[in-house]
Amino acid sequence: MEPTRFLSGNTSTLCIDTANGGEILYWGRKMAANAAVKTALARAVPYGRLDKDTPVSLMAENGRGLFGSPGIEGHRNGQHWSPVFTIDEVQETADGLLIRSEDRAAGLRVVSHLLFDRDSDVIRLSHTLTNIGEGAYDVSRLAVTLPLPERANECLSFYGRWVYEFQQHRHALLHGGYQQENRRGRTSHQHYPALISGTTGFGENHGEVWGAHFAWSGNHRMRIDVKADGRRVLQAEALYVPGEIVLQPEESVSTPWLYATWSDRGLNGMSQQFHRHVRRQLLSFTPAQPRQVHLNTWEGIYFDHNPEYIMQMATEAAQMGVERFIIDDGWFIGRNDDTAALGDWFVDESKYPQGLEPVIAHVLQQGMTFGLWVEPEMISKNSDLYRQHPDWLLQLSDYQQPTGRNQYVLDLSNDAVFSYLYERLDTLLSRYAISYLKWDMNREVVQPGHQLRPAQTRQVERLYQLMAKLRAKHPNVDIESCAAGGGRIDYEILRHVQRFWPSDNNDALERHAIQRGFSYFFPPEVMGAHIGAKKSHSTRRVSDIHFRGITALFGHLGIELDPLQASDEDKAGFSRYIEIYKQHRPLIHEGTLYRLDSDDPQAQSITAIVSADRRQALVAVAQLAMPTWALSGTLRLQGLDPQISYRVRVVDAADNFRNGIVSTQPAWVEEGVILTGDWLQHAGLAMPVLDPESAVLLLLEAQP
Repeated sequence: MEPTRFLSGNTSTLCIDTANGGEILYWGRKMAANAAVKTALARAVPYGRLDKDTPVSLMAENGRGLFGSPGIEGHRNGQHWSPVFTIDEVQETADGLLIRSEDRAAGLRVVSHLLFDRDSDVIRLSHTLTNIGEGAYDVSRLAVTLPLPERANECLSFYGRWVYEFQQHRHALLHGGYQQENRRGRTSHQHYPALISGTTGFGENHGEVWGAHFAWSGNHRMRIDVKADGRRVLQAEALYVPGEIVLQPEESVSTPWLYATWSDRGLNGMSQQFHRHVRRQLLSFTPAQPRQVHLNTWEGIYFDHNPEYIMQMATEAAQMGVERFIIDDGWFIGRNDDTAALGDWFVDESKYPQGLEPVIAHVLQQGMTFGLWVEPEMISKNSDLYRQHPDWLLQLSDYQQPTGRNQYVLDLSNDAVFSYLYERLDTLLSRYAISYLKWDMNREVVQPGHQLRPAQTRQVERLYQLMAKLRAKHPNVDIESCAAGGGRIDYEILRHVQRFWPSDNNDALERHAIQRGFSYFFPPEVMGAHIGAKKSHSTRRVSDIHFRGITALFGHLGIELDPLQASDEDKAGFSRYIEIYKQHRPLIHEGTLYRLDSDDPQAQSITAIVSADRRQALVAVAQLAMPTWALSGTLRLQGLDPQISYRVRVVDAADNFRNGIVSTQPAWVEEGVILTGDWLQHAGLAMPVLDPESAVLLLLEAQP
């Protein structure tokens, strides 16, 4: 068996030594295979340590003398708690490597899948642990481990809360390390499961970075440890409740997938590789299925449902250019506020005496498709379902758990619950012409018990199964993952949904940080981005239509309003951005995204999308606060063809763009300008001076 294997993509190479438990020797710039690599990278053995070098193996076994966080923790009746695995088979596949290893003394087998998407340079790693011994094996932890080089001495992580998701935080990786945990029962607003490490001062366009995303919609832990010898180790795992994973003989448990990629082109290079992988490997729709403009009724009418009024809303929405009309919370029996009725997924005949058919028929007649809000995993105690089945709660029956938004969680491990939810959703999708479900989850999980046994992991797995079963029966129905905004966003749930709602916050100013954080791992077409009301419902901040409209363009556009209450001026503003979105939709959803550097990074956010053929680009410059200086520096663009000449023009800006806090804007704003991509990247354009909380949209087009 050849001990050293090489996997290479377009820009990177991964080299693994499959002897001694399996150790990744190198992961970085693309290199030719070389048999001398193992000798060249063999480490010294310092005094004061063990007499033998210790690899960071695939399972990170402390039994080898690693002295770090092991890849597996468990025991068999108090024994076999420090396993050491020996690789006995390596299979090369079209996608990468399948590595089998065993600890015969402990009665354990591990199958590791190390896959390499050569087109995007994204690797995937997962382990499956099987009990091949006698008696049960209690698994406390099972983690995926990747070594990082010593020069990876900074870490970028993400934190947040409701209406404040995807915020960024930098850490030095010099000693100790960094760890984040999520125990909220879903991916969470607080700790998005991703870490980015890199060389000192890495940025959007420079530095080596190693990005990692853990594809799991439940409790997780991610960490980067700095060992005393300087090596860095990245680890990710699903967090198990004590006693949750007990393997009987021949039973198995698998880790979720860890996705990772290396780039020497900074964060933009990393993001573009993840985006390419998502688009080609994870999305269940194609560019031939354009992302329709949404109108969601929630911020327009909340729980006040009147079919005649809603049909008038639909008429106005269609005239504004909306393509999908969505009825949000409040359509089902007894749902007049957020204290009752979850679980009773039957149309409320007191609100809709003729059912939903007349409303849906009217929506379709206007040339739109129809969508509906649901929250299947939840139940209200004030509901017919709870009165009939109080034992269907996900709970420990000896305790009274707290409510969240006045609701509780259903136990998906209960086959009767699973069947009921499938039947209700299948009936709705079969009876009505529904093309989209907004699938919400508005509370976190406390004491996830099934018949007194822990069931947190099983709850997440059953959710995936429910979504998969519905999609198999109704493949043309889009599902949006919403969990009080951005509480359930990850690559695994993306296998089952077609859209994310990154935040309940439609405030354009707050959305810039949220959408920027989201963009590191996800392309624009899966990000719900809505133009909200002039006065934000979440922050009460007032923003003009230009700032709100330009902010929402670089995603999957929607609007939130009651068009019957909106003024003609407001509706004209919404319609304008719907038209701009439709005009540039192929570019936005198929192009390459760049987060551009600004000379005033504390006050500006700049985003560009460049077409695949590099003949067109759309650029949004957002002024988030007062300019730090009287002039705003230079706009330098990325991704253009250096030899092509581009005409630059302003597509949209605030009404006072030319007479705000500036006497005159740069000459090119009025006269236009034609420059090569080389000039635009290295010399750039004099930046317009913008009022705080405003934006300008630019279009670059290649000239004959």
